[in-house]
Amino acid sequence: MLIAFNKPYGVLSQFNANPGEEGQRTLQEFDFPPGVLPLGRLDMDSEGLLLFTDEKALEDRLLNPKHKHRRRYLALVEGEPTPQALELLRSGTLVIKGHRCLPCRAKALKEAPGLPDRDPPVRLRKSIQDTWLRLELREGKNRQVRRMTAAAGHPCLRLWREGVGAFPLGDLAVGAWRELSKEERQAVFAR
Repeated sequence: MLIAFNKPYGVLSQFNANPGEEGQRTLQEFDFPPGVLPLGRLDMDSEGLLLFTDEKALEDRLLNPKHKHRRRYLALVEGEPTPQALELLRSGTLVIKGHRCLPCRAKALKEAPGLPDRDPPVRLRKSIQDTWLRLELREGKNRQVRRMTAAAGHPCLRLWREGVGAFPLGDLAVGAWRELSKEERQAVFAR
């Protein structure tokens, strides 16, 4: 079984709260089928597509860095990235915590994507313009998108995973999940 979940902001990508963190939201509240586990993670403050499976073999196909599996994100960043900042994201020259990031695709969007409002909303400042970026990475290190945009001079204010492989999250409601069809499963693993 392969499940797509639209993870809300403020939810841990695990079923149990961290010790000493009472009231922390976890995956437990979303009533997943028994035996499924998340394929990878999204930080508590990140949103969007999170996949689940009860098939251990899928984990290697999706998460092993040797497969260079595509992950697509929308990132609201502080400021307006210059062409040089975007090229820095694309170049494969960024080194974050001793790791040289693979080249990625990075594009500034002219208009904000039609994402649902976040609760709580992103703090916006009148004196600083914010910009939406579309990024496609072929690796998934811890907080990588946030660290990359910050290293390029544009801290990330909101991060939404919009797709994996050729599979888009689409219009799945925030907090909802559904099992993927055979065709959708193939799209997840498409290069």
